Amino acid sequence: MGKDRLNKENRSKIRNMFIRAEHLTKKVAVGSHSLTILQDISLDIEQGESLAVVGVSGSGKSTLLGLLAGLDMPTQGRVVLDKVDLNTLNEDQRAKMRAKNIGFIFQNFQLLSNLTALENVMLPLELHGMKEPDKRAKELLEKVGLIERLQHYPKQLSGGEQQRVAIARAFVIRPRILFADEPTGNLDQKTATNIIHLLFELNQHYHTTLVCVTHDPLLGKRCKRMLHLEGGQLVS
Repeated sequence: MGKDRLNKENRSKIRNMFIRAEHLTKKVAVGSHSLTILQDISLDIEQGESLAVVGVSGSGKSTLLGLLAGLDMPTQGRVVLDKVDLNTLNEDQRAKMRAKNIGFIFQNFQLLSNLTALENVMLPLELHGMKEPDKRAKELLEKVGLIERLQHYPKQLSGGEQQRVAIARAFVIRPRILFADEPTGNLDQKTATNIIHLLFELNQHYHTTLVCVTHDPLLGKRCKRMLHLEGGQLVS
């Protein structure tokens, strides 16, 4: 009886698995030598889970994020995202999957300087061919507290405001998964705290799977689970 229940629980967990990394290794050529950035990384992320990947600079955090998102390909191993093996897709197919399912938040915001806050948030919707993209973009900017900044350009916004625009842009397509690369890295502590609160508020509202790489212990502790990278390997 106990064994049957355990098997049932395991099957249920596997069905809920959204991202699976199997024996990921990433090596790059440096002159005549090969540098190993990640070594034999295996992990599972359930749908709707929040996960923080922490570690010092150079530990491989951003490289792991890029592999999980299909922005880069592993030297060995594979990533299965929503039952699709990314190794079986070409670059265009991976880009289409990201456009449909994935949002990104970066440490340096990556807003387009020649577009207003509203236009930056509208852009992903326009690329999807959505009618009246300004309506949903305004809704998201209102949620992040920037309804008075719609027509401001990035250079007219503070760092915290730029990050809020970036968060609105990431959530506007209602992604199934959100990758955040040091989302509080360029912010002061008070602004970072506000950004973390906003990030998890939207995460819960849209039931998005959240994967963050961070140095910020506050952000790490807010996640359901935390993994540590050291020298390109997962450590307990």
